[in-house]
Amino acid sequence: MKLTYTNVNGYLILNLTYKSGNQMEQLGKYGFLRRDYLKNHRNSLYQVMLLQDTIGEHLLEVDKEARKREEIIMKQLEGKDPLPDKEKDQMAWVRAGNRHRVIAEEIILKELIYV
Repeated sequence: MKLTYTNVNGYLILNLTYKSGNQMEQLGKYGFLRRDYLKNHRNSLYQVMLLQDTIGEHLLEVDKEARKREEIIMKQLEGKDPLPDKEKDQMAWVRAGNRHRVIAEEIILKELIYV
């Protein structure tokens, strides 16, 4: 294993790489939101996960669960409050769809991201 260093103001800093790098490329919106939350509000947990190289797996799992949850919530909302006919009133259809999406996202943020 070859170690490389970067010279920063006369100090040699070790260039660290981690296996989770490939997983980070696959992250979606909710994974990035979770990462930002951990960095800003649970920094010690974030640092531990980063050092143990488990952050990528965690973020991918949260992203996957959030997307599944979003589908379920959207179906439940459409069951309770059906979307209007798109052909008759397209703007009302868009408004209702956006309203459902915002509600689903708010639930996901509270349940999965900001915990």
